[in-house]
This record gives sequence, structure tokens and C-alpha cells, in this order.
Amino acid sequence: LLVFLSFFFFQAEDGIRDQPRSRGLGDVYKRQVSTQSTWDSINLRMGKVVKCQRKGKGSIFKAYTIGRVAPAKFRNLDFAEREGYLRGVVKEIVHDPGRGAPLAQVIFRDPYHFKHRTEYFVAAEGMYSGQYVYVGKKATLSIGNVLPLSAVPDGTVVCNVEGELNDKGQFARASGTSAVVIGRSEEGDKVRIRLPSGDRKTVPAECRAMIGVVAGGGRIDKPILKAGVQWHKFHAKRHCFPRVRPVAMNPVDHRFGGGNHQHLGRPATISRMAPAGRKVGKIAARRTGLVRGGKDAKHFDMQDLKQTFYFHQSHQIAPKKKKKKKK
Repeated sequence: LLVFLSFFFFQAEDGIRDQPRSRGLGDVYKRQVSTQSTWDSINLRMGKVVKCQRKGKGSIFKAYTIGRVAPAKFRNLDFAEREGYLRGVVKEIVHDPGRGAPLAQVIFRDPYHFKHRTEYFVAAEGMYSGQYVYVGKKATLSIGNVLPLSAVPDGTVVCNVEGELNDKGQFARASGTSAVVIGRSEEGDKVRIRLPSGDRKTVPAECRAMIGVVAGGGRIDKPILKAGVQWHKFHAKRHCFPRVRPVAMNPVDHRFGGGNHQHLGRPATISRMAPAGRKVGKIAARRTGLVRGGKDAKHFDMQDLKQTFYFHQSHQIAPKKKKKKKK
């Protein structure tokens, strides 16, 4: 009788002997493993890596650069270019996929070795194959030549301007754009240029620039007309088109998604240290809201202030003298 009762007691303690073919504690481990695998599958289905997280990793969101020709940049600055000039010849004008401006393939003779060097410049308007291009301090002021800004007079239209010495071109590189030399410091070590955006920037006088306007102007004058053209335009640089508004998404796709009406539902500002999935909106914003003041007030710099001050000083009207009343 004691053996019989103990048999039923152990059955009740296991809690799994509901089938006649159960064989001891092995079924307990099987059920634990099966339950764990079920929860793992549920956890894999829950949540989603949003697109802003996936884009940071790269992968399929990288641009196709297989057909690109070459980076567009000046020669490496050397003694021959600093003190004299070098002559190159434009072999051909080529198209670079993903770039609006054409490139000029220029061949130079190496001044130190018995070989030729091939460089790719951003082509200026008016350059042609077979043209001689001169680069250096003593080069002439003509279309396509590369000179330091110290040798360029004020009012000259330039393109592909260096921001720092020997960075090989940084400003005014898009098709149809140009910069203008508007002044220089009294010591002659700084030159002030006006960028295509209208902003003014001060760069070292040793920085180089190409004379002329970047070729390919008027590219954006042609109407797009249909979404397929826009898609191919964006696809060349792997930009996202069409772009879905975040408030139109679901909560699983974006931080601003969901809700019965399309609204943010939370502040648009976010910390710089936020994780990738939440780092959307106005990241580390110093201020928000409407900027008070006109456009002139926002782009007013010290150079304009000095010019305005000198103008008013030179055109100051003398106050009228009050006439003395006769007694």
C-alpha cells in the first residue's frame, strides 16, 4: 500500500504524467526546451530595426560607385607650382556618373621623373579637348588655368576654390556655380570670397582656384515631368525617393508614427547621445522656433558693418546751425 501511494504522489509532484506513455523526468526537460524555443521565436518576431538605424550601417544603402571616373581635385602642390607654372593639355572632357559637372582629363609632364601624370579637374565653361592649361603662381589669367588667390585680382570669377592650403578644391564645384573674389586683408595673407550661396568666407591667400564658371550650367532648368526621372536622379547617389513622411508611418517604423491623427505626439528635439532608433527630428537643437529678423540681419558680418560705417562717415551731413533770434 505504501509503494502504491508513493507512486501516485510522485505523479502529482511531476505534474506531467497526463499520458500513459510518460517516462519519468525526461519529459520535464523536453517541455522546458520546447517552451524556451517558443519564447525565442516570439522575441524574434517582436520589434523591428527602423530604417534610420539600418542606413547608418550602410549595406544596401550605399551608392553605386563602380562606374565613377575619378575624384575631381587639383595637383598635389609642389615647388614648381608654388614658384613658377606647369603646362598641361586637356585630353578629353568626360562625364562622371553621379556628378552634374563634367570632368576634364588633363595630362601633365612630371617635373621630377620621366613620366606623365593624369589629373581630373572639374571642367570650367569653355574648356575643350586639346586646350593648354597652366597651373601655378605665374600662370596667366585665362579660363581653365589654376592660380593661387594671391595672384587673382578682385572681382575675378573663380570655381573649385580651396578652403585650406592643398586640400585640392572644396567650394563652388557643382555645375554652373562660381565664386567671386571680393577683397583681401591689408597684410595680404587672407582673401575674402563670395560663395554661390551668397555667404562670404575668408580663406588663406595661398589657396588655389580655377578661373571661370563650372560647366554644365542650366542642368536644373529642364523640368522633371515624371517621378521615374526623379527616381533615377536620386538613385545615382543612393538618395531616398520617394520619401515617406514620418508621421504617416506606423509606430513600429518611426518614432513619430502612429496615432489617430498625423501628429508628432512628442517633442521633435532629441539628445545627441540618443540611440540610433530615437535619434530623429531636431538633433541637439540649440534653439527652435521662428528666426526673428530679416535675411539681411542674419547674414550681416563684420566686413559689411565696417563698409556701412565708413560709408556713413564719408556721407555724413553736417547739422544745420540754428539762427540766433534778434532781440
